[in-house]
Amino acid sequence: MNDICCTGRRASAAACSALSVVCLGAFFSLPAQAVEQGATITPIGITDFGAGMLPPSSPYGTVGVRASYYSASTLKDGAGKSIPNDFHIDVKTLALAYFYMTDVEVLGARFGVGGVLPFIDISGGLKVGTPAGPLSVSGRDSGLGDMQVLPFILAWQLPPSVFVNAGLMIQAPTGAYSTSKAFNAGVNHWTYSPFVGATYITSSGLELSTQVSLNVNTVNPATRYRSGVEYRQEFAIGQHIQSWTAGLAGYVYRQLSDDSGPGSGDGNRGRVYALGPAVSFAQPGLPLVTLHGYQEFGARNRAEGYNLALRLAMTF
Repeated sequence: MNDICCTGRRASAAACSALSVVCLGAFFSLPAQAVEQGATITPIGITDFGAGMLPPSSPYGTVGVRASYYSASTLKDGAGKSIPNDFHIDVKTLALAYFYMTDVEVLGARFGVGGVLPFIDISGGLKVGTPAGPLSVSGRDSGLGDMQVLPFILAWQLPPSVFVNAGLMIQAPTGAYSTSKAFNAGVNHWTYSPFVGATYITSSGLELSTQVSLNVNTVNPATRYRSGVEYRQEFAIGQHIQSWTAGLAGYVYRQLSDDSGPGSGDGNRGRVYALGPAVSFAQPGLPLVTLHGYQEFGARNRAEGYNLALRLAMTF
């Protein structure tokens, strides 16, 4: 589940990744980047501990807030080499999430729905080659990002300590987008993301969690560009100590199919990995709090930077 969790284990929503350098087409000789905007189309770095858990069933649902910051000053080409173009990007996101889990059973699982409303401030710059020589491009955009709707979520608990969830996330093009801007809060197309998450906690309190999802992207009507299918896997391993859980977490991102459309070149398949510390606090009757910091590495055809995120969630 791409966003919130859980009964004492997970928080909320997001949209850290409208990260982008807009495809400037054939006019500029900027090397094309993985998927149209040079970063994963949907947010990444969302789940860590409790990735297989969902909020409890409750009368009023679960509300979450996520504040995140992404920064990068390196853009990598298809061989993993840094592109000397004075690239930099900063993305600040505040996302609000709501999840409503019920006691209705579907396939032996609790059924629920959810949604995420992100607000994004994105800025950056780079130099691109033109027939007249290097041209500095910079810009900033802020406002509503691309909203995410989860029309169904299923949550299983398998004794003694295994938790599994699955569902579908639909990202709608509600964020601002313009081909004349170097940086956009939205991506201007729909994305469909099935996902499955799992958490296992041993009797000694060791936790192993992961979530796998696929992004299936539609065509951007403004550019006639379609980003390829994206694979995302987030993971965490940590130790429970009373109400706290601490350890390592991160993600794997790989593009499974080629981009298509103007400027797609050889397909622009991208990848990146991330790893860093994560900590969470969960106690019945109190808000869930999680914090992580990830450093990206091994990037191909996309930006490489770091990601900080603070999340809060409360069930009512």
